[in-house]
Amino acid sequence: MVAGPISDPVAAINAYKNTASAKIAGTDGEHNASDFGAFIRDAAQSSIQTLRQGDEMAQKAVVGEATLPDVVQAVTAAELTLQQVVAVRDKLVSAYKDIMQMPI
Repeated sequence: MVAGPISDPVAAINAYKNTASAKIAGTDGEHNASDFGAFIRDAAQSSIQTLRQGDEMAQKAVVGEATLPDVVQAVTAAELTLQQVVAVRDKLVSAYKDIMQMPI
């Protein structure tokens, strides 16, 4: 499955709000690492919550407490979240390898 545009408009709005409000570099050139760290922490927590919701919905489907569209939506959101997390991880590993290969 290829990840296309964000299918959840609320997630897109929240992501935009987080990036728009995160102060990475101020006008004086000062870096605010705590805001970046908080942004990463919030993104990780949001990803974990989405994965848990997908798992909970799948469990509810097994016992017949959830409708099929709800299950498909939750599992698809969890799958897209997992794909995004893996893509970010791959980029981080690649960047680390590039840094380690730089001459000193």
